[in-house]
Amino acid sequence: MRVLISGAGIAGPALAFWLHRAGADVTIVEKAPGLRPGGQAVDVRGVARGVVENMGLMPAIRASRVDERGIALVDNRGRRLAEMPADLFGGEGIVAEIEISRGDLSRILVEATATMADYRFGDRITALTPDGRATFQSGGSARYDVIVGADGVHSGVRALAFGPEPDFVRPLGGYGALFTVPAPDDLNHWAHMYNAPGGRVALIRPTVEGRAMAALNFLSRTRYGRLSREEQQRLIARNLEGAGWKVPSLLAAMPTAADFYFDSIDQVHVDTWSRGRTVLLGDAGYCGSPLAGLGTSMSLVGAYVLAGELATHGDPEAAFPAYQNAMASYVAEGTRLPPGGMHAFAPKSRLMIRARAASMRSMSRWPMRQLLAKQFGKSDAITLKPYTFAALQTPKP
Repeated sequence: MRVLISGAGIAGPALAFWLHRAGADVTIVEKAPGLRPGGQAVDVRGVARGVVENMGLMPAIRASRVDERGIALVDNRGRRLAEMPADLFGGEGIVAEIEISRGDLSRILVEATATMADYRFGDRITALTPDGRATFQSGGSARYDVIVGADGVHSGVRALAFGPEPDFVRPLGGYGALFTVPAPDDLNHWAHMYNAPGGRVALIRPTVEGRAMAALNFLSRTRYGRLSREEQQRLIARNLEGAGWKVPSLLAAMPTAADFYFDSIDQVHVDTWSRGRTVLLGDAGYCGSPLAGLGTSMSLVGAYVLAGELATHGDPEAAFPAYQNAMASYVAEGTRLPPGGMHAFAPKSRLMIRARAASMRSMSRWPMRQLLAKQFGKSDAITLKPYTFAALQTPKP
């Protein structure tokens, strides 16, 4: 079976691993010229841990994980208003026991599958036909038995095979920027989060020694079109002006950050994840946004299930519905926002900021602890089948 995957982030390489085990011929195209370093801290939760353990990658992931021991809500002077240690909910809370930068996790997956798939960086799919023929930006075309969109929220494959982005992407009313900065001396392996009135949020998370990842977020119902890097940074600076705390120093460091990234905060909902020979995986088909906190785990689990159903059924026409059926409840839980959604994450008033701090302080006590344990327990909301990855043959036309 010839499989074409768009996206060399997390979902695509993970799928390539399992498809290779089933004997498939896998090609991965990635529009970026190479691996993207840095990025936000992502976590491996619940059943996804079992997936990476079965891939043999847990030692490498643990070796590269971030030493983040919890998250603290701070005020304008840096005083802690509330905190949640990483081990409070058995390693499944706001900060998980296994936190790793997105760039490091992607690197580990790509390195593990370098000989299992034909990686083509700096290329992308520009056209698709119902019978599985893909045309590439680099020139030429080829036919594949399965084409997988694992290319994120703004999926190019989804746009080609399913329709325009607004049909599937739901804005949550916010924007955010990520970039690496020198680590402040007072982090002590903790993430620090600061809320300013007007729905503005600054977050600093430790990464490697001496470095940290800064996140600057603001509420906005305005939908901005394509912006240059300079326009994005001016927008961030304008909305975070006067926010206080460490925000001025973060804004000053932003222009020279090599890994600056800016995007809207969105969810993705697609009713049916497949069209003909094309299927969606991970954020391209189901994304709860960073607020939901299960995107990486859903990508890893989805890759295992999609490959397993293809190996079980052989025919994509049968495998795709089985994949969606197996994942449906897990994805429904994984895309559900925590109580309060964006406005709990980015309160507008000082009163709501104080209420948020009080709520966070109560998380370790009954009854809030029991309620949140159920929320964080969604990472285990699927029982994985023990697939046998038999050799995949080319399906009948």
